[in-house]
Amino acid sequence: MREYSRTDRVADQVQQELALLIQREVKDPRLGMLTVSAAKVSRDLSYSDVYVTLLGDDSPERIKENLAVLKRAAGFLRSQLARTIELRHVPELRFHYDESVVRGHHLSSLINDAVADDRRRSVERGDEDNEDGAPGTTPDA
Repeated sequence: MREYSRTDRVADQVQQELALLIQREVKDPRLGMLTVSAAKVSRDLSYSDVYVTLLGDDSPERIKENLAVLKRAAGFLRSQLARTIELRHVPELRFHYDESVVRGHHLSSLINDAVADDRRRSVERGDEDNEDGAPGTTPDA
């Protein structure tokens, strides 16, 4: 079994600390409610890719505006990280929008629509499902 690598530990700590710092220290009114969903640190710890998701309005304009605010605050956030994380060199911060949550919601709604459509077609044909979902069989008593 592979051990938990140093870069993984640093990435987790960067993620946790940035989530707090962004919430408490960044005072830009253009910055919406966001979460730090992940952080990945390069093997040499020179940079960290930080993935954020927006809560509420996730239009392309708002995403672009929030990423610009975070990019401008990157130096400040990095200096604040240096105070809390004991590293010789704090990674350069690069912010990205994490589309996985939006994509997950979209896929989930597609699956729910397909299941609802399948049930509707089943009712139209007159099929009766038992408790375990097998068509045309009856459960044992």
